[in-house]
Amino acid sequence: MTRTPLRASPVLWFVSYGLSLLGSGIAAAVLPLLVLARTGDVLAAGLLATVSAAASVATGLVSGLLVDRVDRRAVAAVCGVLGAASTATLPLVDALWGLDMTWFLVLGVLGAVTRLPGMTAQEALLPVLARLGDPRPGRLDRLVAARENVGNVLVLAGPGVGGLLVALLGPASSVLLVTAATSLLAALTTLAIDPRAGAIEVRGPGPVGGAVRRAVGDLVVSWLFLARSRLVLGATLVSAVLVAIIAAVQTTLMPAYFTAAGLPALTGLTLSALAAGSIAGSALYAALIRRVSRRTWFVIGMAGFGAGFALLGSLAAPWVVLAAAALVGLTNAPVSAVLGVLIIEVTPDAMRGRVLGAQNTLLLAAPALTTAPVAAVASAAGLGTAGALLAGAAVLTALLALIAPAFRALGEVSATDRDIPIRPPAQAP
Repeated sequence: MTRTPLRASPVLWFVSYGLSLLGSGIAAAVLPLLVLARTGDVLAAGLLATVSAAASVATGLVSGLLVDRVDRRAVAAVCGVLGAASTATLPLVDALWGLDMTWFLVLGVLGAVTRLPGMTAQEALLPVLARLGDPRPGRLDRLVAARENVGNVLVLAGPGVGGLLVALLGPASSVLLVTAATSLLAALTTLAIDPRAGAIEVRGPGPVGGAVRRAVGDLVVSWLFLARSRLVLGATLVSAVLVAIIAAVQTTLMPAYFTAAGLPALTGLTLSALAAGSIAGSALYAALIRRVSRRTWFVIGMAGFGAGFALLGSLAAPWVVLAAAALVGLTNAPVSAVLGVLIIEVTPDAMRGRVLGAQNTLLLAAPALTTAPVAAVASAAGLGTAGALLAGAAVLTALLALIAPAFRALGEVSATDRDIPIRPPAQAP
């Protein structure tokens, strides 16, 4: 077997992806503390997070057009550079004029509008790299599982590094230079990837004055595809529900539960248990992909997800909650990998950016549908009722997914990314 050149292998992609996630994790830990230190307002960090998320969602509605029309490698790299610049501007402004809420909001929005296009373009590179140089069946499945694993590891490592930097240097704006550096390194690493991974089909010029109509038409086509493909729509909805439920648990239910129990330090352990379970689940999926069918993984995963949240929502005891979180992570990771591979296989490459952009937008917006309502229920009716509500939603989602016709025949790894065309770039850098 010939060895795949480094530029065409997924190694550089994973380096870039890991650096991006590391920087995001550091910023997630540092920014709220910095906002609080500069403004003295507890609600300010929440406002910044809400406005930034809204900007990302708004951008995500149209970002897929860019990813499907411009070299995806270049889009990912440029967005990384712009993100690094917006982050590096914070300590610069702090040194010259001092940071206030206006600066936080302006620079936060600038960073947010580049985040989703860059993430979508980066995700669109991996399926093509899966085809370059290694035709072994199941390769895409293993790469997606590895992507999930890297993400789960950095869910712990990123905020951990950020917390360590704050402990050593305090909530100083200069700490964000580390995030800017990781974003810049991620962009430079992306540029080192094989140009074929980002090349897209060059489309001829449309009719004069028809650019806007064609753009709207392209968006409509991608959303119609998402709505009409039972598998893609089902995978997107299931993923959105899982993200929304887990977000409500992490941000609302667990902090309130452990604080009421006099054990606030265990709130972080819940996230660690969830991430540790996910790491184990992704590794298990990658190791057994050729021995266990996708349908079996899906059934085990959804059953485990429902059972895990039934236990977690009971709030029976701290050790039960932590064990349930680990079970949720362990069983949810293979489901996420299976759904990710299926979406890649079913989606035509020509509209991959628009479909991924739409899905990322839905996933980013999904937590807003649960966090505030769950907090309201917890405040009005108690934590037990809020936990039961989330458990019921998880169990219902698992049952509906298990009986849904779209998930009855999930295909096997022999069909891996069969519809992804490989095109030579018009011009190598």
